[in-house]
Amino acid sequence: MDTPQTTTTERDPRWRQVVARDPRADGRFVYSVRTTGVYCRPSCGSRRARPANVRFHASAAEAELAGFRPCLRCQPGHPSLAQRQAALVTAACRSIECAESMPGLAELARAAGLSPYHFHRVFKSVAGVTPRAYAAAHRDRRLRERLADRDAAPTNSVTDAIYDAGFNSSARAYEAADAVLGMTPAAYRAGGAAARIRFAVGECSLGSILVAQSDRGLCAILLGDDPDALLRDLQDRFPKATLLAGDAAFERVVATVVGAVEAPRLGLALPLDVRGTAFQQRVWQALRAIPPGSTASYAEIARRIGTPAAVRAVAGACAANPLAVAIPCHRVVRTDGGLSGYRWGIDRKRRLLEREALR
Repeated sequence: MDTPQTTTTERDPRWRQVVARDPRADGRFVYSVRTTGVYCRPSCGSRRARPANVRFHASAAEAELAGFRPCLRCQPGHPSLAQRQAALVTAACRSIECAESMPGLAELARAAGLSPYHFHRVFKSVAGVTPRAYAAAHRDRRLRERLADRDAAPTNSVTDAIYDAGFNSSARAYEAADAVLGMTPAAYRAGGAAARIRFAVGECSLGSILVAQSDRGLCAILLGDDPDALLRDLQDRFPKATLLAGDAAFERVVATVVGAVEAPRLGLALPLDVRGTAFQQRVWQALRAIPPGSTASYAEIARRIGTPAAVRAVAGACAANPLAVAIPCHRVVRTDGGLSGYRWGIDRKRRLLEREALR
């Protein structure tokens, strides 16, 4: 029979985080030890207390009101190392965003009070990308914003938008345009007016499905309950593209996609038109490497792409995936194996995984 101590402390999920000295729990709660009179952050490296002597508190202030004093080792009343690093990286990101040209690594590191090597490692761990990649992604985002600005003066040319975004030459912008915009800058300025996208909306065992294909490959596989909502989603993605109803040849493409939904273990050997930030691209590539019938946690994906602290960013990239099944974000689960965070509904995620589990 369970003892009271086991019921109140060892069964509490916070106790597992204390045992693991999980730094991700820092800032969420603190724990006090009755026999020492101190309170600690979850990641504290001090000797583990007996569960019967441990009490959890929502904050340092609450622990002090209960009569406990802060641990001298982990200093729970001060920001944690992770919080300090996050603040440094946030400040560096704001510097990058406000600068007309990319600040050098040494300049960013000096402002953060770190060596260039240490700053580079901390930035990548927190942001999920290197400072250079973050700056490039910000520049790409500014280019999209400048080109999409419908209120810009008529004299504001595509070239002006390119230089305003931070590119130092038109040639570099056009080299990056295919991956960043999916079309030329001029076509993007026109709202994708030159793009031709074939699409079809149908039904599968998971509900309604919309399949869309550009000249480069599949650009959308959307699942849902309302066909009209799926079409509106496609129109929002390509506001001025020419949307063409699929012909007989395209129906074969749709049949292939539906086949992958019905039997996801078979995979989908069709070209994809994948557009996203540098970080999203890395996450999506990692997802495509998960074998059918297997799963990986968000934390595992973060480690595989070299950014173990970017678990939330990985979840965000999964949520932004526009290509259901082709980029198998349904194979990503919580650390405890539970299902969460599927853009097209948990029930669809469960059914896809169940199908892949069948041999």
